Amino acid sequence: MSHRDRLWELLAPLGPYRRQGIYTAGELAGEGAALDGVLAALEELERETMLDTAEGEGLEKLEELLIHRPVAETAAARREALSALLRIGGDSFTLAAINDNLRGCGLNAQVSETEEPGVVEIRFPDVPGIPEGFERLRRIIEDILPCHLRVEYVYWYITWRMMEERFPTWGDIEAGGYTWGELEKLVR
Repeated sequence: MSHRDRLWELLAPLGPYRRQGIYTAGELAGEGAALDGVLAALEELERETMLDTAEGEGLEKLEELLIHRPVAETAAARREALSALLRIGGDSFTLAAINDNLRGCGLNAQVSETEEPGVVEIRFPDVPGIPEGFERLRRIIEDILPCHLRVEYVYWYITWRMMEERFPTWGDIEAGGYTWGELEKLVR
């Protein structure tokens, strides 16, 4: 129900306000439209101020407060990434919490401890080779990780055994017209 209709309902028992009156109808329609506009603005403001429902300006303003924009495209993925970044605090430096934060930021990265104290390995499990946009990913990862840790990045490529299983002869490889960069990433 619009505010115009609500105003009519409120004023109807008073008598002088009748729907037939041109001035009264116009006045109440104008005031009702203004109140509808205020309600729409308040609903948008409420949606954009809550991280769980923000879609546009609310996400942009929150991202402006952070050092890096999350690696996410859709509004839902951006909300999840911002939520993960905002969860980072003094108790966020366990291995599970760090991996959760990276996942929440939309990064396809996995942190694991090594045998050497103070050293962690970062792997990109679903991305063969060096991921696209690696420098941006590296800056975000190293901002999330505690600064006292040494970070070693581990990449993976096709092995000779995998290549032999996939291509029985060199002729099969040449027939595919692969560059070396394409060939070394054919791990699937």
